[in-house]
Amino acid sequence: MQTNSKRAEFTASYDWYRQMRETQPIYHDPNSGIWHIFRYDDVARLLSEHATFSSEQNRFVPAEYRDVSPISSSIVRLDPPRHHQLRRLVSQAFTPRMVAHMEARIQEITNELLDQVQAAGKMDVIRDLAYPLPITVIAEMLGVPAERREEFKQWSDAFNSGDSEATEEDQQAGKQAAASMVDYFGQIFEERRAHPQDDLVSALLMAEVDGEYLSNEELIGFCVLLLVAGNETTTNLIGNTILCLDEHPGSVERLRANRDLVPGALEEALRYYSPIKLQPRWAATETTIGDQRIEAGQLLFAWIPSANRDEAQFPNADQFLIEREPNRHLGFGRGIHFCLGAPLARLEAKIALNTMLDRLPGSWQVPDVPLSPITSMSTFGVKKLPLIWEK
Repeated sequence: MQTNSKRAEFTASYDWYRQMRETQPIYHDPNSGIWHIFRYDDVARLLSEHATFSSEQNRFVPAEYRDVSPISSSIVRLDPPRHHQLRRLVSQAFTPRMVAHMEARIQEITNELLDQVQAAGKMDVIRDLAYPLPITVIAEMLGVPAERREEFKQWSDAFNSGDSEATEEDQQAGKQAAASMVDYFGQIFEERRAHPQDDLVSALLMAEVDGEYLSNEELIGFCVLLLVAGNETTTNLIGNTILCLDEHPGSVERLRANRDLVPGALEEALRYYSPIKLQPRWAATETTIGDQRIEAGQLLFAWIPSANRDEAQFPNADQFLIEREPNRHLGFGRGIHFCLGAPLARLEAKIALNTMLDRLPGSWQVPDVPLSPITSMSTFGVKKLPLIWEK
């Protein structure tokens, strides 16, 4: 188990969340004009009341200030009715029944990845498993060649580091990554239109809404959302789960002895170290949160990790409790934008953790080295995660 000092940078934000919940749970930043929302009930309301709290930035943000990344054209930045129309098109690929059909392939990929590290007695959980597993699954669903996986990794890292918390260099890399993904998927669309295959891209190209095909912008939004946001969530869920287990001695042995506890452990990891940090919303009308009046058009940030540590909703919120029940966390969001890939992320994480428990014997230990947190406002995880076990 790592010393607290080694994880100070990684976990420092949780001290800030607690302070804000206790002192300024609905905080208006006078410099940016943004409202920051920290308590569970208020965050859940922001995520659930889509008619009051809009996701559609184009309604509220002048063109010169808009996020123009491919994800800004995806369903996460749309309101009904267009949101519902587009989500229905892709949701069939992520139903629990469809995801269950992928279990054997996910298990096969997991075993292949662990084959490469098991004998060594050590691995980097992110590099060797948590990243390549979901990116391989999504790439196969989209019909993208496996040999492009490393390129996707570079794009994904640059894309996620290119937010407002990043340096100017990071932001430029993020813009370049977005441009590269747009170019790449544009080529894929041309190929699939000429030669359709049995994959999600071909299905989306053939899909119609009210007699019209999706625009290239909408298609690229879907693909980038699945490729970047989808796999990043699963990567961080797996990595953050290992961190939770490392911080709580004996938990690996408990899970190995009783696999029925694994799903609950993953849900608690989603709560305790939420992979998604914030969700933006715009006030569609004048409203109030608590005793604060929110003007129409104002931007609000819903801080999910803070909501998931709210003592009013989760007794002993700062404890990682494998058997926590109930556990109505917001790790996958809530409302119409609830994570489309949640069934797939849960299955991948469950298979990954169970297979690690099967194949990596004895106790596990994350070496006592500083963690390198992801530089991002929107996602929470580490860039590298060394792990050793008894051979």
